[in-house]
Amino acid sequence: MAVGLTQLLVSGVLLCELLLHSVSQHEANVHSKKPNFIIILADDIGWGDLDTNQPEERANNTPYLNLMAQQGLRFTDFHSPASTCSPSRAAILTGRYGLRNGVTHNFAVNSVAGLPLSEVTLPQLLKKAGYYTAMIGKWHLGHNEPYSPTNRGFDYYLGIPYSNDMGCTDIPGYNLPQCLPCDPSGPQVIRLKRSVHGGCYSKVGLPLIENSSIVEQPLDLWKLTEQYKSAALRIIRNARERGQPYFLYIALAHMHVPLAPPLSPDAPITTTHADGVYAASLQELDSLVGAVKVTSDDTDKNNTLIWFTGDNGPWEQKCQYAGSVGPFAGKWQTSKGGGSAKQTTWEGGHRVPTVAYWPGRIPANTSSPALLSGMDVFPTLLSLAGVTPPSDRRYDGIDATNILLHHEQTGHEFLFHPNSGAAGRYGDLQTVRTGRHKAFYITGAAEACGGGTGLQQLHDPPLIFDLERDEAEETPLQAESPEYQAVAERITRKREELLWDIATDKSVSTADYSTDKSAAPCCDPRRAVCRCSTLG
Repeated sequence: MAVGLTQLLVSGVLLCELLLHSVSQHEANVHSKKPNFIIILADDIGWGDLDTNQPEERANNTPYLNLMAQQGLRFTDFHSPASTCSPSRAAILTGRYGLRNGVTHNFAVNSVAGLPLSEVTLPQLLKKAGYYTAMIGKWHLGHNEPYSPTNRGFDYYLGIPYSNDMGCTDIPGYNLPQCLPCDPSGPQVIRLKRSVHGGCYSKVGLPLIENSSIVEQPLDLWKLTEQYKSAALRIIRNARERGQPYFLYIALAHMHVPLAPPLSPDAPITTTHADGVYAASLQELDSLVGAVKVTSDDTDKNNTLIWFTGDNGPWEQKCQYAGSVGPFAGKWQTSKGGGSAKQTTWEGGHRVPTVAYWPGRIPANTSSPALLSGMDVFPTLLSLAGVTPPSDRRYDGIDATNILLHHEQTGHEFLFHPNSGAAGRYGDLQTVRTGRHKAFYITGAAEACGGGTGLQQLHDPPLIFDLERDEAEETPLQAESPEYQAVAERITRKREELLWDIATDKSVSTADYSTDKSAAPCCDPRRAVCRCSTLG
């Protein structure tokens, strides 16, 4: 009897050890698998557009992003690498300032080139490490071979080559002033002709590109979200069948030229409707994010990082069709005329809503005040994937893994904001952030709602603001104060060090910004606006 009991106990212990080993082995396998990455980049979105950034406003435009923040990590001091499209995207995919990667301003419809071929991109490195890489949405880093997405590391691409107002469509999105449709004799002209936008691109239709082929030109803006969603969900679902880790980059242009259910051709554009257009577009973007999250959770929930952020702040000159900067109003600038959002280095131009979600890895319902940048996506994803970046170049992004996963709060000691189309020379690093302080060496020259630009002003010594006491950037520190003197000395020294570092960096690239009419994407030059379609 005693022997039988002993054998039973021994068997029980062995069984428990076996179960514990199985559980620990399963956990080890989960953590040893290469994680999946979904990066969602929203165009022209304001820090205040995320409901959870401004709960007092009681808006309900981003319920799915709110849920992601509740179940993940919300960043409160996260910044786009630049304040306009192409430079920001280039920095995200290379981990380098525009003065290093060569992209300092936007590429055009007629651009012959794009992100310099000497630059190594995030998808290229992940692809070499065994990842399936896909992109959906706005590229804006060169549409001609060999600059297109499928030549820069992506296995699959579906999207538009640049912004959604850089080509005509039959029913344009909402703009200020409004763009004309491709067909100038169509019924839309009745309600659009009162304000023709000089910046609209009407000679070439906006193309939808799949891999390296134009599948529709002009595309239908009002079907684009569903096309993007269908492709994204297919990629996520197929990943499980392949058993291959994936990197999915989704770049959404919903807020650049807002899209909402179109009015009938003879319906007047009322103020009430115009005010609701941006909100409706934001809700549609949020719904797409929600569909991606649900599908990801259903397939590989505990092994997928979803990271949502923005490419720059709202396009202020679009007035009611622009987003919210929240409390980051740039009042010093607005009190003198001119804009303080997109294209500028005021907080509204580059502080963007950012949420990271990874069940089981990122603690739920947390926030981080760490000073971070979109450039940090590059080194962080490579670190999580176990990939070492090439050692033949210098990087400006930092690995934020410990901030994401381990509650650390230390971000950049210094973060530079490049001139992005307003004052100064493209790409110059004339605004510097360190801790609570921010210094401006140049201000002005960005268009505000109403048309004012404000004078370009150089500041020597620089304007310095304390963002903890003055998040609206209204009153600079007194240059005679000890606080100012201490900060100015540190910032000036660091800025000189960085500029010298870039000047002596042999890996610096130079982008070709030349243009040629023949470089515009066109599937059938014989037809007006290159009209064609291979879609069923």
